[in-house]
Amino acid sequence: MTLSCSTSVSSTLGWKSSSLLVQLGILSGCQNGVFPSPLSRKVNHCNKYPRVCCSSSSSDLLLLRAARGDPVSRPPAWMMRQAGRYMAVYRKLAEKHPSFRERSETTDLIVEISLQPWEAFRPDGVIIFSDILTPLPAFGVPFDIEEVRGPVIQSPLRSEESLKALHPIDLDKLHFVGESLRILRQEVGGQAAVLGFVGAPWTIATYIVEGGTTRTYKTIKSMCHTAPHVLRALLSHLTRAIAEYVVFQVNSGADCVQIFDSWGGQLPPNMWEQWSKPYIEEIVSLVRKKCPGTPLVLYINGNGGFLERMKGTGVDVIGLDWTVDMEDGRKRLGSGISIQGNVDPAYLFSPLPALTAEIQRVVRCAGTRAHILNLGHGVLVGTPEEAVAHFFDVARSLKFDTLAEDHLTEERKLVV
Repeated sequence: MTLSCSTSVSSTLGWKSSSLLVQLGILSGCQNGVFPSPLSRKVNHCNKYPRVCCSSSSSDLLLLRAARGDPVSRPPAWMMRQAGRYMAVYRKLAEKHPSFRERSETTDLIVEISLQPWEAFRPDGVIIFSDILTPLPAFGVPFDIEEVRGPVIQSPLRSEESLKALHPIDLDKLHFVGESLRILRQEVGGQAAVLGFVGAPWTIATYIVEGGTTRTYKTIKSMCHTAPHVLRALLSHLTRAIAEYVVFQVNSGADCVQIFDSWGGQLPPNMWEQWSKPYIEEIVSLVRKKCPGTPLVLYINGNGGFLERMKGTGVDVIGLDWTVDMEDGRKRLGSGISIQGNVDPAYLFSPLPALTAEIQRVVRCAGTRAHILNLGHGVLVGTPEEAVAHFFDVARSLKFDTLAEDHLTEERKLVV
């Protein structure tokens, strides 16, 4: 199921060669296919990082049209955790490069891993291989990733004194993210959207305060009452840093950016309104001022009690997790906002006809506009690659007029 890529400067040279061109500033400042010298290149108004250009209008991409709510012939499709351990090619690469930090912070490896599912399945969105914690050292929070414990922050920030370690985000320390996005934009050309992502302030703060992963969130939840001024100062700092990081990703080639408030669902809805929502709203506002045409997606794990509140953040797309009924989610959110999701990842372990039926059901319930087909969570380890391939094959085969006719036929049968 391989398709030919559109020809570009980087695809002609190979992406490892194009990485060098990006570092030299040749690819990143092109205008209408002409590559000026680095000395003559103008700096984008968003920040000092020039916006990458692509050979065709990215606004015409299927995923971006769906994100805006424009008419589309079928729902675009991609998957959270699209690249990763379920793919044999990834596991083979990980044997050679066992450090996750190396894999997610080395330009050539980031690009190779990000393109693995693109080359295998041709999704409508190619998301950069990275981590929500990747920017932490760039604003003063070093971390390690241990094999068993996962991310570990040796010096959690829980006091006013500890907050002195923070500083404005240094985007030069994230050059590998910018380089990778530029190359990905050139590699996929006008065939797919390039997706960036960030963690929401509350979710990032849970790691910084707790010192790593947690099941209870006791420390940070208690800080809401015992040291609210410290927590607010931390969240405010994270908000500014993350907003700059989003703009940096857009300027580097991301067509769309997803905000993961992965642990926002651990808060009661009224607490989320106070400790997460305002900071997401501020990120959206800051990004809108500098990059107004870029769709923003918000995803919360376990978001059934948050849908209406999520809509109030001002994002363009709400990601539904698999515990929300798609029909109910569409009714609650209305037709004025796009939605994403929400096939249960476990369906990828089911017989393929069952997976087909579930994809069709989700798409019918979402409606013929403003829907991006995705899973309701990330791809699970051990997922069969043939099931992922089938997911995208089914997505490409869907046509909204056919789905509507099938739905009417079903209704007629029910009436009879």
